Amino acid sequence: MRSMSGKDDIPSGFQDLEEVEAPFEVRNVVIKSPPETVDKYYKAHEELGSGKFGRVVRCSEIVSGRTLACKYIDLKMSKIGDILNEIAIMQKLQHPRLLQLYDAFQESTRMILILEFLTGGELFYRVVNTEYSERTCKFYLIQLCEALKFMHDHSIIHLDLKPENILLVNPESNKIKVIDFGLAQEQKPGESLKVLWGTAEFVAPEVINYEDISIKTDMWSVGVITYILLSGISPFMGENVGETYGNVVNVRYDFDDESFETCSPEAKVFIQDLLIKEQSKRISADEALKHRWLQEITSNVGKSFNKDKLKNYLTRRKWRRAINGVLALQLMGADLDMRK
Repeated sequence: MRSMSGKDDIPSGFQDLEEVEAPFEVRNVVIKSPPETVDKYYKAHEELGSGKFGRVVRCSEIVSGRTLACKYIDLKMSKIGDILNEIAIMQKLQHPRLLQLYDAFQESTRMILILEFLTGGELFYRVVNTEYSERTCKFYLIQLCEALKFMHDHSIIHLDLKPENILLVNPESNKIKVIDFGLAQEQKPGESLKVLWGTAEFVAPEVINYEDISIKTDMWSVGVITYILLSGISPFMGENVGETYGNVVNVRYDFDDESFETCSPEAKVFIQDLLIKEQSKRISADEALKHRWLQEITSNVGKSFNKDKLKNYLTRRKWRRAINGVLALQLMGADLDMRK
């Protein structure tokens, strides 16, 4: 077995996928309030990011010296009920492939979340800076589907899967984490749940149509992410948001781009099994993990992709985010409210 010590070091078999470790012991986070303050337990360091909803800084726990991320959320800009929902959901998501909550504080004007500290950056930026093949894509998608299977087994829907919300643990690791549970919802058995938020090019048809959602809503987003990882182009992106929504609702995409000439037929089938308008026919995270394409780990070993289109996609996406004023709503993430 090859180790996961290098950026380009993808093991010959995917044995290392089993070697996932929690970043710290399971935490039963109880929200602290004055006279208990964050400064009593943690020392703040440099700022990692900021936006209209708050800011994120690197911090260290005074007692242990452990490095963590401290997210300050302005209660003038955020509803406390939404933050409490996020905390409650993260309490249920104790899994190595999901960003972990370490501590929480409530003050009169802000909420403070202490979170696992990730340093590896966004998955898509790792992809464009390393050797990359269809097999590498499978390696990352298996991890993503494992994260979603855990969430869905606990009846929690992420509802905002996109490149910014899939991060690497550190610069030397190929292990990913799903982050940003600010829009996540827990769906109780038999409950009808509708939402009207998400990110235009990744959102499922049922969201745009304001129909009942399910755990399969996340799997549509997996299909979009897979398409982009394999081609460097976005399947539904139009000239404007309205055109993008129209493409999504009508499931208007194809494999005509030359980028797909290097893809296996099984990869296209995997995407087709996810980008299905009818949720009942869309594969689940568990079914995705058992899919023939992800199971064939020895195929497409040596063929690298041309990453120029993916680089162009990331440049355009970064530009769109800046133009739209899309800033960090959750840790290292960005949300585009469809109601805007």
